Amino acid sequence: MNNFYIIGTPIGNLEDISLRALRILKEVDFVLCEDTRVTKRLLAKYKIMTPTLSYHSFSGTFKTQKILDLLAEGKNLALVSDAGTPTISDPGFQLVAQIREKFGDEIKSIPIPGASALITALSASGLPADQFLFLGFLPHKKGKQTLLKEIVNSKRTAVFYESPHRVLKTLKMLKTQLDEMNQIQTRKIVVAKELTKVHEQTISGNITELISYFEKNPDKIKGEFVFVVQNK
Repeated sequence: MNNFYIIGTPIGNLEDISLRALRILKEVDFVLCEDTRVTKRLLAKYKIMTPTLSYHSFSGTFKTQKILDLLAEGKNLALVSDAGTPTISDPGFQLVAQIREKFGDEIKSIPIPGASALITALSASGLPADQFLFLGFLPHKKGKQTLLKEIVNSKRTAVFYESPHRVLKTLKMLKTQLDEMNQIQTRKIVVAKELTKVHEQTISGNITELISYFEKNPDKIKGEFVFVVQNK
């Protein structure tokens, strides 16, 4: 029986990968990548020569069928994303679903645990992590206010990703929601950026303090951001 592996890869520091993941990446027939250039840097560091194939949100039915055909031929494949755990805020979940639908138990979908930005940020936030709400990337416009309202009303710690050019706008939208609840000063927000990378930084405080920090330090609004919001 051949296997399909879902492998967590580093979110920044290339040393954050398990021995098991490295072994599987060497043993499989192909590695499916979000961006082959990014993955090849990781493979090169560990002298892994396994061929790569691209698979991302714009891959059409032809690419998907090629992957299914490889599995039908008995090939072992590994799926990785550019950073972190595939299928989490990542189109890889669609491929896993199609593999399960087509092959059932004939092909095992085996997760190889690894780094995840949401867990990394949550672990260092100092906020309750026994229960949490994860929302991935918030929508750009439609539905964003509704989700932010859900976040500030949640009885669980809320975690979501944000792009750098929307950081300040999102903070100000959060402030509006918290103002309606009279919790601007009391609710703690943690913003983590560039986790495990050279310019890693975690900033915490109330919403007013965070807005002030980023307005005074616009040079810090770079990289990849994770928001962690204290529960209601």
